[in-house]
Amino acid sequence: MNYIRAFSYFSILIISLSLFPSKLFAQTGFSNELEPRIDSIFKDFNAINKPGATVAVVKNQEIIFKKGYGSANLEYDIPNSPATIFHIASVSKQFTVFSILLLEKEGELSFDDDIRIHIPEVPDFGKTITLRHLASHTSGMRDQWALLDLAGWRADDVITKEHILKLVSQQKELNFNPGEAYMYCNTGFTLLAEVVARVSGKTFAAFTEEKIFKPLRMSNTLFYDDHEKIVKNRAYSYQAGPGNNYKKSVLNFANVGATSLFTTVEDLALWAMNFSSPTVGDKAIIDKMNTPALLSNGETFGGAYGQFNNTYKGLNQIQHGGADAGYRSYLGRFPEQNFAVMVFSNFAQSNPKNLALQVADLYLEDAFEKQTAAATNADEPIVSQELTPPNYEVSDLKEFVGVYFSPELNTTYEAVLKEGKLTIKHARASDFVISVAKRDLFLYEGKSFMFERDDNQLITGFRVSAGRVKNLWFKKVK
Repeated sequence: MNYIRAFSYFSILIISLSLFPSKLFAQTGFSNELEPRIDSIFKDFNAINKPGATVAVVKNQEIIFKKGYGSANLEYDIPNSPATIFHIASVSKQFTVFSILLLEKEGELSFDDDIRIHIPEVPDFGKTITLRHLASHTSGMRDQWALLDLAGWRADDVITKEHILKLVSQQKELNFNPGEAYMYCNTGFTLLAEVVARVSGKTFAAFTEEKIFKPLRMSNTLFYDDHEKIVKNRAYSYQAGPGNNYKKSVLNFANVGATSLFTTVEDLALWAMNFSSPTVGDKAIIDKMNTPALLSNGETFGGAYGQFNNTYKGLNQIQHGGADAGYRSYLGRFPEQNFAVMVFSNFAQSNPKNLALQVADLYLEDAFEKQTAAATNADEPIVSQELTPPNYEVSDLKEFVGVYFSPELNTTYEAVLKEGKLTIKHARASDFVISVAKRDLFLYEGKSFMFERDDNQLITGFRVSAGRVKNLWFKKVK
């Protein structure tokens, strides 16, 4: 009788293995074989007294590897796991575009609508800015974070949707004409999320929960639109401190669309699978999101919609990374290989893109093309212009002294002479010295201040450019 029972059990086991082989071996043999090599990639994070990372790998609609490293909370020694919730910053943007396209499928809007149809507070710049422009960073809108920085805000201030919309409503100029150039712009995605909210009659967080997260069973995912909301099992963010210590890197965002998706690598894996075999949305939406965006001259620039297209070792990849406070994230999808890898970290000095691609190397090495010497040497030389600074005396700097006001930011800078140097003061920001580069042009840490004169050669103000903001006007008022 015992022999018969054992034989029956063995027969059932053999039948079960024959029916479900892929799932069993995807979770055991394949993953475990590479686990030591993946552990080696994350070796610098694998301690409970360090901020860490989480990783998941998807192949053929299966999670074939997932693991956590390091600490989610250094004050309580809580380890990271694949179920730990991270803020994933700009990886959020693809969900925002997807939401717009869901509404387009329902006939509620068009991707080529003028943004002012839905948000009339956006100023009339004399040029049509479409939802498509916003979704591809070709709108010419100035970036919200750069504007807030120029206005004296700190990165850890509470920044709400209302703050950003008021900032947008005050804008006087664009960086460039819509569709004529590419410049990464978070503002566009805050506006897209607000379009979703106004068209659907729900908050953006509620819309995405109902239309995306629940249907995909992303049970640990939400758009975080309330900086005081408690989220269990979340990782907190850190940055390097003096010596080998760490410091908190505080984030108080209460705005969504450009950022603020909270999720786990397990849940994001379900999202990655939806691109290969959509159960939410359809192939038409996926194809539109993945298709390279075009400038008005017909040229591409590497961007799609809420994502970027590139090649990695000869393979097509669709990807996006994210960085806010001490949070870092990366999602890379290789459509032809039905493969995706995602890495989150709560350490500002980490590089999830590099980590994710090292993991991809392990799984895709047989698919990679060998790089040729011709491809390696194909880069064009970089040409730079040498600037010869004028020899300004202290007496020459006196004409730049004054009070300057920006109506776009509703903020004031004061230029003063301090220890013989032209120093910029602001009510909230720390003082900083601007250094002359050429006549009427001064520089400071990636910012340029180009002073303008009237017909009598008297200074009337300056235009500041800072990364994703170009030629923002400050009028001399005193």
